[in-house]
Amino acid sequence: MKRTRECKHPLACDASSTRAPLTRAPKTAPDASAASGEASEEASHERLFTLAPRPSPCRSPRHSCESVNGAQAHTYKMFTLRQVGCNARSMLGSLRQMSASAGPLVDVAVDNAGVATVTMQRLPVNSLNLDLLTEMNKTLDDLAKNKTRGMILTSASPTVFSAGLDIMEMYNPDFKRAETFWNTLQDVWLKLFGSGYPTAAAINGHAPAGGCLLALSCEYRVMATGKFTIGLNETALGIVAPTWFIDSMCNTISSREAEFALTTGRMFSVDEALKTGLIDETAADKAGTIEKCRGFIKKFERISPMARAATKQKIREIPLRKLMQNRQKDTEEFLNYLKNPMVQKGLEMYIASLKQKAKK
Repeated sequence: MKRTRECKHPLACDASSTRAPLTRAPKTAPDASAASGEASEEASHERLFTLAPRPSPCRSPRHSCESVNGAQAHTYKMFTLRQVGCNARSMLGSLRQMSASAGPLVDVAVDNAGVATVTMQRLPVNSLNLDLLTEMNKTLDDLAKNKTRGMILTSASPTVFSAGLDIMEMYNPDFKRAETFWNTLQDVWLKLFGSGYPTAAAINGHAPAGGCLLALSCEYRVMATGKFTIGLNETALGIVAPTWFIDSMCNTISSREAEFALTTGRMFSVDEALKTGLIDETAADKAGTIEKCRGFIKKFERISPMARAATKQKIREIPLRKLMQNRQKDTEEFLNYLKNPMVQKGLEMYIASLKQKAKK
């Protein structure tokens, strides 16, 4: 991929961080049975729910779903209402313990309703490097294991939700680390986009590129008012957004609107994002965004968790399966992109421009 022009958005990537030592991240898919199609033996109170490919796509004015004929069915674990009712107290106890075990880059706070607020705190701008992604990956595993009632994703920064992928993970990289970095990002997306529990993003600042991807992976988005922007602006950096980035946007707004936004590298203002449907609500401040996210999750109190999760995964089945079946190819494309001398030259120029801005 060739660099087309210099990025004009100051938060598209972050080059201020330095590389930390390689942290090995899990490279397995979120559910091994989904990859093999075989049901593993589970405890008697659990059941396996098979999502078979639908013969025809769904059609709606603002959403489109791709049909994949002949693709193998995938198996997802669900938990029954009886299990939830019997284990409610122990679930809440396990969730509350997670706050104490949260890492330095991710904080987890669980309220009395069992809803976890996950706060990214790799300041100043929560650029997504391997260390932050590894902690997020583990946090998502813990939330699923402890049967969270819902999750709210937000930021400790007062002005930035997340500035996207850390450019230093891509500039003159160690390719073994780069592979682990990309695989961990894939894991985070699969677990967040395909989670069985309700998810909402409390966007309290700018959310370009990878920051926008995290928000789009959630089911509901509330953004703080102000001079903030959100969007997948990869083309502004001369980067082609991966298919699963594109699928995340097409799952949120119409394909036509997504195509125009992606090809132009458009960054939406808060009002534009609300009008387009990229976000669902606005709030005056961070506290307000979190409160409205809680209101969204509260809507499901009387809805069967099993039915809700199965319905969500049927809707999101095709994008999830697409990446799960093509993870190696997707990773190879990313690594080949990093090996391109023109790409590395473009990244070098971009880093230099950021350093020059920092001096002013």
